[in-house]
Amino acid sequence: MEVVLNSAGAVKPLHYVVHNKQVKLHHHHHQTVCCCSSSRNNEKIDGLYSGLSHFELEDHKNMEILESSSIAKENQNDIWELFRETQRNILYLNKRRLIALEEMKKTQQEKQSLLDRVEQLEIELASIQNSSPIAASDKATMWPQLLLRIDSMVLTRMITIEESSNIRGLVINNKAKVANTFSDIQLKGDSELLEELRDFSIKCKQTGFHIIHICTELAPVASVGSLASYVTGISSELQKNGNLVEVILPKYASLDLNGVQGLRDTKAEFYSYFDGSWHGNKIWTGVVHGIGVTFIEPVNHMSYFNREMIYGYSDDFERFSYFSRASLDYILISGKKPAILHIHNWETAIVGPLFWDGFVNQGLGDARILFTCHDFKNQRLEHPDKLALCGLDPFRLNRHDRLQDNNKKHLVNILKGGIVYSNKVVIMSPTHSEGRTDSSLSHGLESTLDIHKEKLLLAPYGFDCKIWDPSKDTSLPSNYSADDLQGKAVCKAALRQRLELSSHPSTVVVGCICSDVSDIDLESLTHVIQLISQRGAQFILMGLSKIPSINSVLESFQKSLEDEDVRIISTYDEALSHLILAGADIILCPSFHDPLLQMPHKAIKYGAAPVALSSNNKYNSVSWNTGMSEYIMTSFGNMSLSEALDQIAKNSSQWNEKIKDGMTKDFSWGAECYDIHLNAYTSIKNL
Repeated sequence: MEVVLNSAGAVKPLHYVVHNKQVKLHHHHHQTVCCCSSSRNNEKIDGLYSGLSHFELEDHKNMEILESSSIAKENQNDIWELFRETQRNILYLNKRRLIALEEMKKTQQEKQSLLDRVEQLEIELASIQNSSPIAASDKATMWPQLLLRIDSMVLTRMITIEESSNIRGLVINNKAKVANTFSDIQLKGDSELLEELRDFSIKCKQTGFHIIHICTELAPVASVGSLASYVTGISSELQKNGNLVEVILPKYASLDLNGVQGLRDTKAEFYSYFDGSWHGNKIWTGVVHGIGVTFIEPVNHMSYFNREMIYGYSDDFERFSYFSRASLDYILISGKKPAILHIHNWETAIVGPLFWDGFVNQGLGDARILFTCHDFKNQRLEHPDKLALCGLDPFRLNRHDRLQDNNKKHLVNILKGGIVYSNKVVIMSPTHSEGRTDSSLSHGLESTLDIHKEKLLLAPYGFDCKIWDPSKDTSLPSNYSADDLQGKAVCKAALRQRLELSSHPSTVVVGCICSDVSDIDLESLTHVIQLISQRGAQFILMGLSKIPSINSVLESFQKSLEDEDVRIISTYDEALSHLILAGADIILCPSFHDPLLQMPHKAIKYGAAPVALSSNNKYNSVSWNTGMSEYIMTSFGNMSLSEALDQIAKNSSQWNEKIKDGMTKDFSWGAECYDIHLNAYTSIKNL
């Protein structure tokens, strides 16, 4: 240990080293040097020799070196710590830089992908624009949708009635240009669409009629009977030929909305009169087979059409008189100016009296009424006071020359009102001829029909040749036509193979497809089958019923026959029904007068002879006089099954010519049915 004297002469420890670790000096450095320099004579002080100062100086020198080394080491440690911290910062920054580069690379890739997609879409758009601005399927629905949107603009008071009429005329007169000009109208608001309509200024000369059907059925959205297919069929043909056709229909809860394109709630209400007050109605719009359809939904009387069935309720008169009045109120408030109001059966026959007793003087004076009757059996007799529900005067209308029933004088006949208050009456039932009616089929309306005989027209039902055409039928193994019948032989072979019938090309095949087996006398059918078997022919019967009880009747009937050349098919098969028509030589028809099944027309089109299943179902030669009916009557209507089999056996070449001639006939809605309706519209507009 080193010692030094302090100012008082006392010994004070200066420095010591333990395990080579230095203990630092503080303020004693200067004092120690002084002491040492004053004791160079090696004098003894307090029993110690002053010669120790030499060692003290050496040790002090070492202490300074150690101290400097320690400070340097500490500084070096600090530097290394700073270096390591710097390295960590550099590594972190480098990591962030790599992440940023990766994100930038990903962003660039996404940008390039978007640019590529934009380029691809531009190429596709250019291709579409070069071929057709709008797809063919959209062109048919474009202008009906525009007209319905115009209606909603009127109801929401965006445009005046006068302006809406002008715009409608513009759209109607330029259908082709409209289809190529407007696009994505469902995605556009009314304001944007109205601006486009106002900019669309090309006008052409007006052609065709504006026809509005007020009806209770429309295929395929609301189908019960022949009315549904009739309205859709004749409307499509009229519109295809340059006329504007619209349909107003109740918004039933049972509507098949799959058949409606662009169904839209207009979010607007209009009011109609009924039972002493005005009631709100919602308007829905859509397009069915290219036809603009307006659906009326009562707000206060929702129960009228929120039911499982369309017809068959005790308050049917109230339901459909409400709808008829609401339809006229809607036409008036929307500013429509139709040339023809086309009404159907008793359900909308009340439109006739409503129109002529009031609406004709409220802005619809240029319109005329065409009434179509599909069945005189359903006439709807009601107490006269009920006419007041829709705003009619019972006292004025309960007269023999107006709505009073011909037999029950205390009641009014709604169907009769349609005949009396229309400009023309088109009879679609194949049971009457011009100038002559059958009293058993007119159901007490003979005198009324006689008085209004100048109004009466008879029209045949049309036929959907798009579905039933052997030259295009995709369900057949081979297509054929009147010019080339080889495919029919292929179909006959395929039919026999499928039903496991013996294959003899010369064997006649007799088919029968019936909608309701319960209408067939099975005992009479047994005699027919016996005749077919005796003549060496084969017989195939298929029922269209989906009712299990009826199908079980057919299965039991099959077992009772035990004939290897007879097949009874109890389960309906759409594709097989086409194959039966194509493979058969003769088709037995339970009815020649069924407008829904239309089996005689289908048989002729597929190269088979329609023959009445019984003599009671033959054509009435007195009652029929349309071109279509006369052809069917003279060629096949009075032919028995036995006669048909004889003609095939004895004069096959003449038979084949008759079959080919029938296949060339046009039974479509666009043939005779269209011509009669167009003539009717033209004649009443000239009144």
